[in-house]
Amino acid sequence: MSQKPCMSRKPWDLAFTADPEGVAALRRIMRLHLGLWGLHEVVDGAQLCVSELVSNVITHVGHGTPATLAVSMSGTRLRLEVHDPDTRALPTLVAADSDSESGRGMALVDAIADRWGVQLRRGRKVTWCELATAATGPTGHVAGPGVSRAEALLDVYATTEPRLTPSTHSRLSTTVAEEAVIGMITDFLHWLHAHGRDPDEVLDRAQTRFEAQIPDAEEASCMARNRPGNSVEPADLMP
Repeated sequence: MSQKPCMSRKPWDLAFTADPEGVAALRRIMRLHLGLWGLHEVVDGAQLCVSELVSNVITHVGHGTPATLAVSMSGTRLRLEVHDPDTRALPTLVAADSDSESGRGMALVDAIADRWGVQLRRGRKVTWCELATAATGPTGHVAGPGVSRAEALLDVYATTEPRLTPSTHSRLSTTVAEEAVIGMITDFLHWLHAHGRDPDEVLDRAQTRFEAQIPDAEEASCMARNRPGNSVEPADLMP
């Protein structure tokens, strides 16, 4: 059985003016769109990162600076970019006291995000950060308990397979992981046969259980997102 992911996480961007009122609007937009993307677990962190990235523009480039927020998936990470026209004022990581309300900027982003950086392009700079998500792919479903248990088993299985080097099984690639899954299932089938059980019957029961456990909520969520009139453009939420 093949399952086609219904999640659509297309990159989007939004031009805005860097000011405090714009920060509030961008936070609302992030919450809405990450909810539609099913990435609820990173909403708070993403809102904080956007706030700090935009505040950095306001403080070091200038109030009212024309800027752009770009949001996309980088593999399974959420990537946030803020573009501004000043290629000279580069963000730096400065330690700030925990009680300080200013100067936290990139220190807070550094604490929340998996990684961040600055790219200089023609006539603009891009300050970006990436946050880890529970998504299994850029357009796939968010991992559930079954996926987490499978990944734990794969990590254990990788340590027993000489073909999987330590550098590989620390984070199995999709291709290597697929081969590991096949090997693990094959070993289980050998175990069943050795104990007088019918491997085909067990496989059928497992397939039936798998199909029954696919959350009905995912289908309902997809239908809601695909219903005409439910599409929201980021610009619609700007004041």
